[in-house]
Amino acid sequence: MTEQEETDKLDRLVADLQREIDQEEEALYSATVLQQARNPTNLGCMDAPDAHAVVTGSCGDTMAIYLRLRGSAIQEATFMTDGCCSSLACGNMLTNMVQGMSLEEASEIDPEDLVRALDGLPEENAHCAALAVNTLRQAISRYQQERRIEPD
Repeated sequence: MTEQEETDKLDRLVADLQREIDQEEEALYSATVLQQARNPTNLGCMDAPDAHAVVTGSCGDTMAIYLRLRGSAIQEATFMTDGCCSSLACGNMLTNMVQGMSLEEASEIDPEDLVRALDGLPEENAHCAALAVNTLRQAISRYQQERRIEPD
């Protein structure tokens, strides 16, 4: 077998494996979850955020959320995670949701709101929504404590 034939064979194997993964994910997750996880728009660290927090969940996934504020409104939000498809989707959807909200409005989001925005999550992945929301709340709380801001 030539080197090119070996490369072609490996490429076909990788493509077949990716198709299998895609089929398994499509059977488990809503189209919204897959879109958010496969095409995250807010993935990345933020230089000099006004607020941030890093939380490790019970499953071992870690989520970081970064906020840039204009007054008490969230102007920009980004996230990082080392987690699974659900963690990516939750981090991205949540950071999309909070942009333009006040800190008070954002702190009122609960995991069920996030799951609804994603058109559902498998029960075994619901903890990812809680991880994202808890990380956001910790970032807001730390910001308020550092500036001694009383919640409204």
